[in-house]
Amino acid sequence: MKKENWVFPAEWEKQEGILLCFPHNGNDWPGKYGAIQWAFVEFIKKVSQFEKVILVVSSEKLQDKVHGLLGAAHVNMEKVSFIVHKTNRSWMRDSGPIIVKNGKKRKAINFNFNGWAKYTNYKLDKHVPKKVSDFLNIPVERAVYKGKPIVLEGGAIDVNGKGTLITTEECLLDPKVQVRNKGFTKEDYEAIFKEYFGVTHTIWLKDGIKGDDTHGHVDDLARFVDEETIITVVENDPKASNYVPLQENLKRLKQAKLENGKSPKIIELPMPHRLEFDGLELPASYANFLILNKAVLVPTFNDSRDREALNILSEVFKDREVIPINAIDLIWGFGTLHCLSQQIPV
Repeated sequence: MKKENWVFPAEWEKQEGILLCFPHNGNDWPGKYGAIQWAFVEFIKKVSQFEKVILVVSSEKLQDKVHGLLGAAHVNMEKVSFIVHKTNRSWMRDSGPIIVKNGKKRKAINFNFNGWAKYTNYKLDKHVPKKVSDFLNIPVERAVYKGKPIVLEGGAIDVNGKGTLITTEECLLDPKVQVRNKGFTKEDYEAIFKEYFGVTHTIWLKDGIKGDDTHGHVDDLARFVDEETIITVVENDPKASNYVPLQENLKRLKQAKLENGKSPKIIELPMPHRLEFDGLELPASYANFLILNKAVLVPTFNDSRDREALNILSEVFKDREVIPINAIDLIWGFGTLHCLSQQIPV
């Protein structure tokens, strides 16, 4: 029997909508939960101007409240659908399913979310892939390799939809910290990427940015912006904590090859100035942007480098509206726009 060729489409390919989950766990944003709700309303409003929002809410009571908040912000409610399901957290990039395609067929892959191998309260999040696949009326498949469940978050990978994937050694191969899949090698992961995403070529970066609660997610580092172009954050201040790791990743990208044997075009994006709150360095990054059908939403941080980042991304995405979203409150939860969302390809 011929093996089916399932592919994880690139983020800039046509989307049916964006999966979000309205924040209800104030512990993810201690002391800022009130501000977060309005930041999230603004996020939903911007997405809904371009495509559908599939919004997970923890209860019917919260759905009523959110309906009121969205109404006050003049969000077009015809663009918002609700899934009522209690979750632990709101990070849909990681606990939500990854939707893959084979021609016009779609299926949801459940990658066995386990709280980034760090937190114990994730049991409710494990059911998100099934709830979303039921809503979309597509099959869901639990990811396994050699008989064992595979743990892989959406934020750990980025693809060009043609056969190349970027990830980091820190996230997937660290033998001691936040170990997702004990004993897995690069070869194991590359076999998984091929089977589930149609990926034939993997670019391995080294470490993620400082303050990253996930221990090295690539969506704060380097992103495909078209089939042959990678945009990557670079720190130019040698005294900054991210200088050395980001220079190492830049070197690796410059030596990298794509699935077609070509070298990718590399575009450098600045890092915001060091952002601290309550004694912690926060993982603020302009690379955590979200690509929509006709727009790109970019996290900004009340920083003089915001303008530079937006200008670079406007040059890269000439056919899309580039829209800044203030993420100064969102980042207190250790993630922003890309981490909180998951695209649903058509």
